[in-house]
Amino acid sequence: MMPTLSSPMPSSSNQSSAMRTGGQLIVDALHLHGVDTIFGVPGESYLAVLDALHEHKIAHEHLNNANHDSIQKPIRFIITRQEGGAAYMAEAYGKLTGKPGICFVTRGPGATNAAIGVHTAYQDSTPMILLVGQVGNDFVEREAFQEIDYRRMFAPMAKWVAQIDRANRVHEYIARAFQVATSGRPGPVILALPEDMLTQVVASEQIPIMRHYRPVQAAPAPSQCEQLAQRLSQAKQPIIILGGGGWTQEACANMAHFATRWNLPIACAFRFQDLFDNNHPNYIGDVGIGINPRLAKRIRDADLIIAIGPRLGEMTTGGYTLLTAPIPQQQLIHIHADVLELGRVYQADLFINSGMPQIAQALRQLTLQPAHNWQEAVVTARAEYEDFQRLPAVFNSNHYPLNLWEVVQEIRRQVPADTILTNGAGNHTTWAHRFYRYGKMRTQLAPTSGSMGYSIPSAIAAKITAPERCVITFAGDGEFLMNGQELATAAQYNVGIIVLVFNNNAYGTIRMHQEREFPTRQVGTELHNPDFAALAKAYGGTGEVVINTAEFAPALNRALIYTQKNKRPALIELRYDADLITPNLTLHEIQAAALK
Repeated sequence: MMPTLSSPMPSSSNQSSAMRTGGQLIVDALHLHGVDTIFGVPGESYLAVLDALHEHKIAHEHLNNANHDSIQKPIRFIITRQEGGAAYMAEAYGKLTGKPGICFVTRGPGATNAAIGVHTAYQDSTPMILLVGQVGNDFVEREAFQEIDYRRMFAPMAKWVAQIDRANRVHEYIARAFQVATSGRPGPVILALPEDMLTQVVASEQIPIMRHYRPVQAAPAPSQCEQLAQRLSQAKQPIIILGGGGWTQEACANMAHFATRWNLPIACAFRFQDLFDNNHPNYIGDVGIGINPRLAKRIRDADLIIAIGPRLGEMTTGGYTLLTAPIPQQQLIHIHADVLELGRVYQADLFINSGMPQIAQALRQLTLQPAHNWQEAVVTARAEYEDFQRLPAVFNSNHYPLNLWEVVQEIRRQVPADTILTNGAGNHTTWAHRFYRYGKMRTQLAPTSGSMGYSIPSAIAAKITAPERCVITFAGDGEFLMNGQELATAAQYNVGIIVLVFNNNAYGTIRMHQEREFPTRQVGTELHNPDFAALAKAYGGTGEVVINTAEFAPALNRALIYTQKNKRPALIELRYDADLITPNLTLHEIQAAALK
């Protein structure tokens, strides 16, 4: 039975609990829907909500003092140092838990700063709710202080944008926000909170009795499962690609059962590598930037692609070349939670609108009579994946003192299997994506939107959400300084993350593209960086510098011990030559090829 709200949280103030302000109703509604954590930057536009959170905390203390057998934790408000970091943390929370990440920001600049996290949640299909303080209704449409029309601003990057103008409708709007964020294709919802609404007072008889939200997902029809089975049974070279949002641990387990039972090859879409255990013999690699050329050929040569969950966007399709648009050369079965995504780019042979748990359960129960044996192809494809993970030729000489491939191998040797790896954007992420083996869902947090600044906030959110797990983030030197100030947040909340800063004194990805398109004409990519290790110490953590391979293993071991013991961030700055731009080609090689 779903919980309902029959009465407001007890009040410790002089105001009668029979009367609730809009701010109190916001907190009541969030509590009803199971919110345990809010990320945000405080603002004067939603002071009434902050005051309600204070009351909420005191009410829980009274309840716990009265009932020692049932200790309830109040909603915690994680104060961040910039709204972009707060929004990223909420997005990472949504990825990790499957529940909407909650973010509070103030009007105008606060909302615009948070937009980067909203865009990431939209492209990554992550449930998230952003609540934005707004000017009062009496000031609206006057271009008042920091006023923005959020419906127009966020419309292209959110599932729903609305404004709550009357306090007696708070519960209605909040319930719908959770419903929309989690149903179908998960994604972000934005609610604007006018300042005067938050101080409106509502009598108890005007407060509706509400139910906890219940996500709704489509399920495959039996006839669609029959068509899928028929096409798969006749396929000689099928490949399954997993991706997108809405997955659960059970859904991933059902996919593993399906793949194992029928000896099917499984690949994962760009930055969704943790949907299938990378150590499983049926896993054959990731389909994204820097794809294994032999895997790319297998996809082109396949006679059937079953895409379960991914949008089949630019990164996963290699710029729409692995599968030509609008009609691929391969047979295509596209399964997605959003019916509007089906047929948006590709005219598949079979469309199935389904949530991921629903299709995974149906596939587990699927009965097949394969006309061909796929086992040999799976073994060969797996061997190609493992070969692609071996030491790249760039390290055959001793030209580079720091072997980044060995850095990843050392991480694999020292950390637990359930370690969470996070990263933002940049060429340095290739070392994690290509050479690390992700375990169960969720062990990878990374933006498919390719936005920079995600690494540190997502790592903090992961460690706050799962404090028992080891969390390591891969941050580029340019990427780190976009949200590195959130190390102050990590120190404040005793968050023991390990930060690896890949320092090559450059915006490396852009430099690589420059050398490819305009060789020898470098502009705007050279960076003069601070002492990152010293910076980590200034924030209240620890830091050290590694310049050769032998130094990394003991440095990582010290960081693991330090974070576990002190509950503070540890940073390892990896200094290396910018020429080492990819595992396959150096900058000089890229430049030479462009000059031919």
